[in-house]
Amino acid sequence: MSIKAKINSQIFQDSNNIYYPKNESEVSELIKDLYKNDSPTEIIGHNSKSFIGNKAQSANTMSLSKLTGIIDYRPEELYIKVKACTPIEEVEKILDENNQELAFEPIDFGYIKNGVSNKGTIAGYLSCNYAGSRRFKVGSVRDHVLGFKGVNGKGDIIKSGGTVVKNVTGYDLSKLIAGSFGTLVALTEITLKVLPKKDSSNTIAIYIDKFEEIFDLFIKLSSSSSEISGAVYVPNKSKDDDFLKKKNSVFKFNDLKSNTSFLAFRVEGDKISIKEKIKNLSKELELNKFETSTLDVYQSEPFWKKINNLEIFQNTKNNLIRMVIPPAKGSNLLKFLDNKYKYFVDWCGSLFWIEVDEQKEEKIKELKKIALESGGYLTVIKTSADYDYGESIFTVDDIRLMISEKIKKSFDPKRILNPGKMYRGI
Repeated sequence: MSIKAKINSQIFQDSNNIYYPKNESEVSELIKDLYKNDSPTEIIGHNSKSFIGNKAQSANTMSLSKLTGIIDYRPEELYIKVKACTPIEEVEKILDENNQELAFEPIDFGYIKNGVSNKGTIAGYLSCNYAGSRRFKVGSVRDHVLGFKGVNGKGDIIKSGGTVVKNVTGYDLSKLIAGSFGTLVALTEITLKVLPKKDSSNTIAIYIDKFEEIFDLFIKLSSSSSEISGAVYVPNKSKDDDFLKKKNSVFKFNDLKSNTSFLAFRVEGDKISIKEKIKNLSKELELNKFETSTLDVYQSEPFWKKINNLEIFQNTKNNLIRMVIPPAKGSNLLKFLDNKYKYFVDWCGSLFWIEVDEQKEEKIKELKKIALESGGYLTVIKTSADYDYGESIFTVDDIRLMISEKIKKSFDPKRILNPGKMYRGI
């Protein structure tokens, strides 16, 4: 069936020229036709993360939003298999009923996009590979994917992994697909590892603003035997009064002094083990030297939701930067950002979220240079209205670009799937 013929079929339903395949076979059929006609297409789900990355260089759009539903869920075997565009809220609901969760803490980008929750689909999270504050402890989304099915740029249905880790033999394609932004495969099914929920959590806030001490504590926390599952630094130094007001509003908890800089870390487990862990950490970190506060579970859980959902940048009209660097370089970066940028630091000192004012591309270029020189990488998560897309959204060196081109050619030789979404021309 040709693309033209599909206009009168069930696949093509939209006056905006958006294809809506209802199942994997139709996805395959459609992509084979697109491949035959050298017709690139943008792949979308619920569009909750469409603002991340470059604009796809395509006149066609294929929505996978009809591929939804839970295929198989085995709580006792700690996995769930879903169709790719199943809303993540649907998955979280059924997991919660069984006292289980997606341990990577999915980020709700809806808050920075338009100020309201809009989590999107499982496929969207795998495609972006963005995880919350637990990442330094439990890994990213890719580390929780047991397998997937999808359609490559030639229309071939491919499968990788299974329902248990030992099913993965040879190359683990799940790791490769994660973070590819739909440029390699149109996902149709995903199998995820799930884990039991922790019984409780406490958060310790340390009031501190000396950069060397901050990263000394980050290093100690990351190597601690007390199983820290979140560690974040939120400064109170900014020339932007509105930013400080927002910070104090977002982190308004009875037992937290939000009008000062603080480093917060999370301890999870049962109530007895939490008490013991905090006792040991107090000795290990010499917390008696600092002013501290403790957030109980009723404050701790919403605190980390606000961190993970980037609510301090809610409704931002500026450029929002995500920079990952080795913690050893963190202290110098803090000095560079101090009093000039709106930011906070997650992942025990590895992840910097930085807001850059509109019409400040030169600052973004400067931050990209710092990221590459530090052995890290940078992504412009959200762009301002005047962002110059001639400037790449992602940092990339020549070697990474060459490897990306070869991988893209292997999966999608005619560049049918989301061309240009990550790097121009790929």
